[in-house]
Amino acid sequence: IPLTRTAPSVRLLNATHQIGCQSSISGDTGVIHVVEKEEDLQWVLADGPHPPYMILLDGNLFNRKVLLQLKGTSRVSGLAVAAAKPSPAQGFSPGLKCPNDGFGVYSQDYGPEFAHCNTTVWNPLGSGISYEDFDFPIFLLEDANETQVIKQCYLDHNVPRDGSAPQYPLCAMQLFSHMHAVTSTVTCMRRSSLQSTFSINPEIVCDPLLDYNVWSTLQPINSSGKVDPEKEVIMVATRIDSHSFFWNIAPGAEGAVSSFVTHLAAAEALHKAPDAPLLPRNVMFTFFQGETFDYIGSSRMVYDMEQDKFPLRLDNIHSFVELNQVALRNGSILWMHTDPVSRMNQSVDAQVRNLLATLSRSSAGSAVTLQEAGFSQPLPPPSFQRFLRARHIPGVVLTDHRTAFQNRYYQSMYDTPENIGMQYPEGLSPEETLEYVTDTAKALAEVATVVARALYGLAGGTNSTSAIQADPKTVTRMLYGFLIKMNNSWFQSIIKPDLKGILGDVPQHYVAVSSPVNTTYLVQFVLANLTGTVVNLTKEECLSPEKSPHTEREVGAHPTGNGHIHGAGLGWALLPGRTGKLLPEETSQCPRAGEEREPGWAKRNLAPAVPTAPGVPFPPQILTLLLGVSILVLSLLTTYFINAKADVLFSLPRDPGAVAY
Repeated sequence: IPLTRTAPSVRLLNATHQIGCQSSISGDTGVIHVVEKEEDLQWVLADGPHPPYMILLDGNLFNRKVLLQLKGTSRVSGLAVAAAKPSPAQGFSPGLKCPNDGFGVYSQDYGPEFAHCNTTVWNPLGSGISYEDFDFPIFLLEDANETQVIKQCYLDHNVPRDGSAPQYPLCAMQLFSHMHAVTSTVTCMRRSSLQSTFSINPEIVCDPLLDYNVWSTLQPINSSGKVDPEKEVIMVATRIDSHSFFWNIAPGAEGAVSSFVTHLAAAEALHKAPDAPLLPRNVMFTFFQGETFDYIGSSRMVYDMEQDKFPLRLDNIHSFVELNQVALRNGSILWMHTDPVSRMNQSVDAQVRNLLATLSRSSAGSAVTLQEAGFSQPLPPPSFQRFLRARHIPGVVLTDHRTAFQNRYYQSMYDTPENIGMQYPEGLSPEETLEYVTDTAKALAEVATVVARALYGLAGGTNSTSAIQADPKTVTRMLYGFLIKMNNSWFQSIIKPDLKGILGDVPQHYVAVSSPVNTTYLVQFVLANLTGTVVNLTKEECLSPEKSPHTEREVGAHPTGNGHIHGAGLGWALLPGRTGKLLPEETSQCPRAGEEREPGWAKRNLAPAVPTAPGVPFPPQILTLLLGVSILVLSLLTTYFINAKADVLFSLPRDPGAVAY
């Protein structure tokens, strides 16, 4: 019976290591054993007479302690995990306790007292199992009905009876998720390069994780040249990717969606300000992709700015505002985090103080209370850290936590809409659910309003900000689309008709090797819809605005096909040198202990992951016996045949001398 609703854990590589899981080249098969409590592991690890075992694991037991026990034995051939429902009350995070450790700004040379989360452990529930290497396949079972089929087969065939071992036939399962390549990104990419160079039919064994950053500006940027060095820009940023132990099961409600939805709502509110095009400073709205994997997106943008391959330079950035997990506020408090090391410079400190004061003034009279996290508190792991590595930029990161994350399901499959309190009345149709304004949407709209008003002030606006207001209805539509159902009427109305195929049912925000992913496309088109200018153009003029005398092409401008011209552009979210060819310096990017590291993530190419259950295979002992008997019979028949025909096969040739003439 093929299982249709599953998700594998895949093999990933960085500059020095491999993590994740894979099966053997032909898949792994084992006798099913259901583990619903830790005591059940004894049968698998020691007592059971029919190894290897394929374990069906209760989701509440899917933790580091259990996995490390299974990792250390040859009696386990694979693991199928039944998702826990409801989500584990104690929390679950397969990520690291110190996310992106070693790739941010803090190091032995910059704030060593803050490096490696010495001051604050941001993700105390992090087990780190996403960064372990397992030599057997691990799959998630998403369908409870399929899980029940496996359990029933186990109960019918595999349960020990009266204290004795179960007898054949036994119920078994096969997991297939074989991937190519080994060791590290450097090795893998080199092998792919050699295959492409010398093979007639090259097999690409791995690809770099890549996608696109999405960015837009409040005021147009002309494509004829770079932004003037004297022109100051306020940069607003957030991430749009998430992660989990299982491939493409990354809802990221608190980890990503709450932040970028708030960001989009703030962009819409600021664009509606009447004097927005006349503000002294421009505002750049930036959405980074691939930040989970050592800041891929922000690293690329910083690199492009430094190499003069981006319209802006680092010197153009006046200040930096980032949204990072904002849905789980404790009461009304939103925390403002700054970098204590750069603030030791008096000039930077003065600018940061002005930034904090502007944000605090913008929250006056709202349901949001902004508080500073403290001068001695380091930055959490946001994209801003990659910019600080290049230049001391005044900046602030807004979060719902002062120290450890409020999110108990960081980088896990349980970071769902329920985690951020999204609730709908029963009986609503999909269209009614799309339009229903939840309490979560109202709370995030309040945060977006504060951010939009603060950006207006930072950009030099002097008028009253009371009219700058984020729309809760827009926020609730975005939350529904990005967390519950992408294929909805609003998303259908704002994307190009030829891209409607990207609208799957269940939204996921996992960065991939094929790009752009659905989230990237949708963030771009939502940003276009919320901030674009409605114009009176024909379809041909909209698709080719440079041919129309009424429009002017701008950097990053793309026609949406629905009557908007917008500046929501895409920029590479691919680490420098990860385009398939190795840079000479990449061979030296494998760190020793304590060295600063450069990220370099790749994913192994894999055949389709196919779990199958249940099967009733020949037990290995019987298979060995039958093979031996077959060989014996074949040997006897061969011996009999040779003996019977010996006079023909082994007769001596006639003496050539005895010839009659």
